[in-house]
Amino acid sequence: MPKLKTKSGAKKRFKITATGLLKAGVAGKRHRLLGHNGKYIRQNRGTKVMSSSDTKTIRSYMPYGL
Repeated sequence: MPKLKTKSGAKKRFKITATGLLKAGVAGKRHRLLGHNGKYIRQNRGTKVMSSSDTKTIRSYMPYGL
């Protein structure tokens, strides 16, 4: 069987935690931040753990993990 390729966009954007969850950076933090309040900006700092439904899709993009 041939090897499966990992989607290059997925390997740049997602990391797998030690317990097997997926984490990713939060969207909406690049520009137009004056329209958002301080609570939105603070809560979206750093990374977030992806939901289980998104995790199933993203794992198909990375057949061998990272």
